Amino acid sequence: MKNTLYAFALAGALAPLAATAGAGDIVVRLRATHVSPDVGSSLGHTTNGSYGIPNLAQLVYGSNDAQLKVDSNLIPELDLSYYLTNHLAAELIVALGSGHAVSVSGTGGVLNRRELGDVNLLPPTLTFQWHFTPDKTIDPYLGVGVTMVHTLDNTLAADTAVGSLPIHVERSAWGPAFQFGVDMNLTNRWLLNFDVKKALFSHDVTLDTQGAAGLPAGTTKIDSLDIDPWIISFGIGKKF
Repeated sequence: MKNTLYAFALAGALAPLAATAGAGDIVVRLRATHVSPDVGSSLGHTTNGSYGIPNLAQLVYGSNDAQLKVDSNLIPELDLSYYLTNHLAAELIVALGSGHAVSVSGTGGVLNRRELGDVNLLPPTLTFQWHFTPDKTIDPYLGVGVTMVHTLDNTLAADTAVGSLPIHVERSAWGPAFQFGVDMNLTNRWLLNFDVKKALFSHDVTLDTQGAAGLPAGTTKIDSLDIDPWIISFGIGKKF
């Protein structure tokens, strides 16, 4: 965070004649983005009592309060903004997918290992931003919009004492997105950008029991997984 503030301070000192954005401008930004899931999981609670077997979650995961865990990732991200007016801009994130390792908390149960594999999330996000001082070097903004998350390359599976049981994450989900950021307008229509988003979305997660160990064949919902990531970005941009 200190390095980011230093970068903005230096840019401000070097760019007294900044080229600001206005209605009709298109801004292209390339950013490094840290995707940090703020996970809410009800894995143990959801499966407890499934199939009419008491304490199934404890049997499978070792605990009734077991949760799915999703790790963080750093990815490159490209976004486009179009200024509808001098103050109002629409931004579309067209980032590549963000891969995340998924695991189960706790110990015990019939799982041979707590790691379940990786899932790749593609989160195109559209926000509408209000820029407070578009005619100044430092231009803070607030945004609100929507995230549509697609699940790609889902390779999750529970490695258990009765075999490998596939786990499926719901293919797509929608949710609101909230945004705060600041553009540091430089000369020659370049800018530096720092941006923070909070996206809210939930996926149903199902387990394919495949009739293992006498369990009914087919799939059953095992979790309502709230990933709700913080998306923190820093990068450069160019106005056209």
